[in-house]
Amino acid sequence: MPAPYPILEPYDQGLLDVGDGNRVHWEVSGNPDGKPALVVHGGPGSGSSPRNRKLFDPDRYRLILFDQRGCGRSTPHVADPATSLEHNTTHHLVADMEKLREHLGVERWLLFGGSWGSTLILAYAQAFPERVSEIVLAGVTTTRRSEIAWLYGGAGRFFPEAHARFRAEIPEGERDDLVAAYARRASSTDLAVRDKAVADWCAWEDAVLGLEPVKPSTAPYAGRPEAGRISLVRIASHYFAHGAWLEEGELVRGAGTLAGIPGVLLQGRHDLGGPPHTAWELAQSWPGAELRIFDDSGHMGGTGMGEAMAEALERFAGQ
Repeated sequence: MPAPYPILEPYDQGLLDVGDGNRVHWEVSGNPDGKPALVVHGGPGSGSSPRNRKLFDPDRYRLILFDQRGCGRSTPHVADPATSLEHNTTHHLVADMEKLREHLGVERWLLFGGSWGSTLILAYAQAFPERVSEIVLAGVTTTRRSEIAWLYGGAGRFFPEAHARFRAEIPEGERDDLVAAYARRASSTDLAVRDKAVADWCAWEDAVLGLEPVKPSTAPYAGRPEAGRISLVRIASHYFAHGAWLEEGELVRGAGTLAGIPGVLLQGRHDLGGPPHTAWELAQSWPGAELRIFDDSGHMGGTGMGEAMAEALERFAGQ
């Protein structure tokens, strides 16, 4: 496995005005004449990570990272309770990606991402298939309401104590829709209410990772800096409460539009946050997609998944 590569500093970066008062932070590293590749981060609301640079050969890729609206280094940041989420939807993010492509003068690019990033990649690729050369997804999700119901409800069968605590923080009359209840609290102007909701949401997310074959060294959600925790919970709960503004099953049904785009779907067998059936269903609808399920991996990945990811990126670098 050739990766990891050196994490080179960006040679170009900036803030792109995407409208509605939002400016999206972007950066470019690697070879200016290399194959364009866009990393689409998860969350939603987690922000990009420089660690992703180590996956891409800097001699062969022109690597682009960006922070989705309201998080990371994009402005305004939703850690400020005055920042509205009115213009922060899946459709806004898809449009932002296309504006970024045009701004950077990219004709077609490889798309790479996982978890929520896979949802956003699929939404963009189905809207602009002619702009996508290849797709590599890990921890596949499509943010269907059924997937959200599993993550914040059904998965509680494996973690009943943690889920009972997650539910107990919401008044009984609002427990029919826990995600919407948390979304309201995460956007509360009462900062004590907001911060409590953020902490409780992160505790549940970390609990779901409790059976991962590869144990994270720290709590991936609760261990983030304060602004990062707030943006993750505030944006994620906002998106999930609205089913990501997608028709149920839309991205699976629409996968036929990706015919001709090489796709690699990498999925952990033990991913309780996004069980493998979503990747399986997507692969059945996407002509030519390659699905690999790894018994040593969960949502956070594992050795087998990491090797397959590196192999796919090496293979596509020369295409």
